Amino acid sequence: MRELAEIKGVLKTNGGLDRETLMRVVDQLAVLVEEGERQTLEFKEIANHLYDGIYVSDGEGRTLFINRAYTRITGITPEMILGKNVKEITEKYMLYKNAVTLKVIKEKKRVDSIGESLINNQKMLITGNPIFDQAGNVKRVVINNREWTDLESLKAKLDNTNDKLQIYSEENRKKTYELSHLRTKQRDSKAYIGSSEQYEGVRKLIELISPTDATVLITGATGTGKEVVANEIVKYSMRKEKPFIKINCSAIPGNLLESELFGYEKGSFTGANKEGKMGLFEIAHTGTLLLDEIGDMPLDLQSKMLRVLQEREVKRIGSYKAIPIDVRIIAATNKNIQAAVANGRFREDLYYRLNVIPIKLPTLSERVDDIDVFLTHFVMEYNRRYTKQIVFDEASVALLKQYSWPGNVREFKNIIERIVIIARQSEDVYELLSKMLHIEVVPVNFQFNKSYKEMVNDYERQLLSKALKEFKTTTNAAKHLKLDQSTIVKKKQRLGL
Repeated sequence: MRELAEIKGVLKTNGGLDRETLMRVVDQLAVLVEEGERQTLEFKEIANHLYDGIYVSDGEGRTLFINRAYTRITGITPEMILGKNVKEITEKYMLYKNAVTLKVIKEKKRVDSIGESLINNQKMLITGNPIFDQAGNVKRVVINNREWTDLESLKAKLDNTNDKLQIYSEENRKKTYELSHLRTKQRDSKAYIGSSEQYEGVRKLIELISPTDATVLITGATGTGKEVVANEIVKYSMRKEKPFIKINCSAIPGNLLESELFGYEKGSFTGANKEGKMGLFEIAHTGTLLLDEIGDMPLDLQSKMLRVLQEREVKRIGSYKAIPIDVRIIAATNKNIQAAVANGRFREDLYYRLNVIPIKLPTLSERVDDIDVFLTHFVMEYNRRYTKQIVFDEASVALLKQYSWPGNVREFKNIIERIVIIARQSEDVYELLSKMLHIEVVPVNFQFNKSYKEMVNDYERQLLSKALKEFKTTTNAAKHLKLDQSTIVKKKQRLGL
């Protein structure tokens, strides 16, 4: 602007301008015009490459400029608003709601709001800022527009990033690959559920022992939920925020199981990691270690395990250095440990060391009253997972309670998932179940002039009548039908037998 002031000074002189001076003035004016045009073009080019929408007005609210992003976001083109006052745009032409330009001019400060284009109904976060002249008056208003959907997307990404950071922070508490790898699936959300007397007995025991550090031995047939119970104990323990490491002793050969449990020093055997390896006892330090299927642990390893439990320290393979450990032990097995002790396949001293708190899990046939609870839980889970609406009627539930379930809850869960997947409608469930469970259906002469519930009662009446006739007493009938004797008595009374 110094050049322009100089030109003005020359033009105001009293003397006439000679040719040389006039040419110099004209040249300077041309340079200024060219520079102004170049700067305007640069501003427009930069503004049109911004992702956010830009709107510029003068100090009276007259639209001077919008960039391409503004048109993309609002659907409003330059032809619609350039030269028009923002008041006309919102009131006369009804192109926009909640504009802030006039408020910025009035209040002479930044204004934020949620605006909305009436062209495409797009909502956006708008921020208006004033630009002042030397006298302190607003000479320009610059509005920045950001799409609302972009903000929601950014929030979702931020939430996701925060979740990941929290997970990474937790996982990096111990800077070892083993800890990161083994803790991935430790927080199992599946709860030990039920309503039967057998369930209540186990649940009360879990509540009593969870806050302690006592060693627990969980026994029970395959599929009865030993790992689920272990998860419950840890969930309510004082160590719930600490490492929870699980290892299946039957899935790893004896020589490798020792190195997994105790770790080893570098070069201690052929094929060993060059840097050595931390054992699971060390990784589980201050936390809990689940020794699943401990009944399959080799005898020579059992003696080393006993020493660890007694001395509360481990020695890596190839090292004489004792490493103190603070680990709660939960052991589980589907074997008859007492029989294994009697046969010399399991150390008696280790058995007594592990059997501080014994938990014997009942089979599903021993807790038939829980089938209704399991059914509700799993049907809801799999209907949601596979977007189905399968319902089990009373006759189907009767089949479930009639079956012996040798695979226990695991088999029950698998059957329910299979039914939900392959049943096209709820009416298919009964037939599919009878085939899967290989149950011979007692023939019933249905009378279709009765209600559905009455026909189900007919079926149950004939089934129970035949069982009582064949097995003589309610106790024997209950044993063969895998029901509680009290359930048989109640059904007998209800059905008028």
